[in-house]
Amino acid sequence: MPDELLAIADELYALSLGDFTPARDARAKALKGSDLAVPVKALKKPSLAAWVVNLLVRREGEQVDRILEVGASLREAQAAMSGDDLRALTRQRRQVTAAITQQARSLASEAGVKVTSAVADQVEATLTAAMLDERCSQAVRSGLLVTALSTTGVGETDLSGAVALPEALGFAARPVEAAPEARPDLRVVPDPERDRKARAAAEAALAEAEQEVADAQAAYDEAVGDVAELEARALQVQSEIDELKRRLAGLEATYEKVDDELGDAEDLRSDAQHALDDATSSRTAAAAVLHRLAPSE
Repeated sequence: MPDELLAIADELYALSLGDFTPARDARAKALKGSDLAVPVKALKKPSLAAWVVNLLVRREGEQVDRILEVGASLREAQAAMSGDDLRALTRQRRQVTAAITQQARSLASEAGVKVTSAVADQVEATLTAAMLDERCSQAVRSGLLVTALSTTGVGETDLSGAVALPEALGFAARPVEAAPEARPDLRVVPDPERDRKARAAAEAALAEAEQEVADAQAAYDEAVGDVAELEARALQVQSEIDELKRRLAGLEATYEKVDDELGDAEDLRSDAQHALDDATSSRTAAAAVLHRLAPSE
């Protein structure tokens, strides 16, 4: 029964979003009395974001496979990478997932479904999860997603309720071609060198990340040298400031001493001025007396 149920689910989840519920109910009704009726009726309608990812997997399955293979290669490579390398890989993943998300939006638009920015963010998060986590990758490839996925890439992702059936992990959705009048055939041409190209893409991504690390290391080393030079200069300037402070303290002490001596000298000058004034007055008085006593001729 699991294989037969998966086949029915594969057919239903390949339908347009509006056709899913009536088709599911009709299939469950047709199967009434069999062991499949209840599990078919229990199949959940996918969210819009999940439906868009399922559509992408069925329309562009080979391209999705290559992206997932690159994700697997990057997961193996990142185990030995530094923080800077991982940040470079994260930027590259974002570029890839952003591009394929835009393609998924175009597919949905051609199917008559408008995808908002919020839904597109969920689609991109699902594709990112598929590149970061092997089980999420299997869930996406099944084409039986019920909800969008998200993961940090650390620890096991909880996929309960994320796919239509537990057996979906390991199942590959059958491809579905667009109707000729709906859009031009944009399917990826089978590539016999797919594996080699996937490895080459992963190696190129790693080489680019390593170059970014080397450039960042060179910039860091230069910054370290500048900091060391400025620290030495700062110590020199601080030493000169300390010496100037000591000299200033000495000059201030000398100034206070001179100022005290100046006060004493000014007091002595004042006393001398008084003595001079008194002596001058006495001389003037004595001269006057002498003049009066002088004999007249």
